[in-house]
Amino acid sequence: MSTIFTKILAGEVPASFVYRDDEVAAFMDIQPVNPGHVLVIPIAPIEYFYELDDETCGHLFQVAKKTLKAIRDSEIPAEGINLFLADGASAGQETAHVHLHIFPRFQDDGFELKFAERYFQLPSRTDLDAVAYQIRQFLKL
Repeated sequence: MSTIFTKILAGEVPASFVYRDDEVAAFMDIQPVNPGHVLVIPIAPIEYFYELDDETCGHLFQVAKKTLKAIRDSEIPAEGINLFLADGASAGQETAHVHLHIFPRFQDDGFELKFAERYFQLPSRTDLDAVAYQIRQFLKL
């Protein structure tokens, strides 16, 4: 599978790396929400988050945590920071390679999430319990 990320990792496309080792890489997003927007990806070309092995998943989030701290410690404006991971095209995943966005936020930065009307109509406890039951049937911890 060839994606923009595999090309970046192969050195075929330039990137501004923040971090890289044998398992994960972190580099600047070329279309940042705000300055300091970093992507953290596994080196392996894995499309879906659930396909990550536990070790790589843990390491990816450790790198993300330390990157987030570095952004906060820097002079980059960051009153808050979002972590965003889209899993599948319908969720907004534009590149078929796991990637965790880390982007600084500040008051009135212009970025917002928009919610459908149904978001504001709270489900009943019965409905929540029914969905929780469905998930539990497939949860393997």
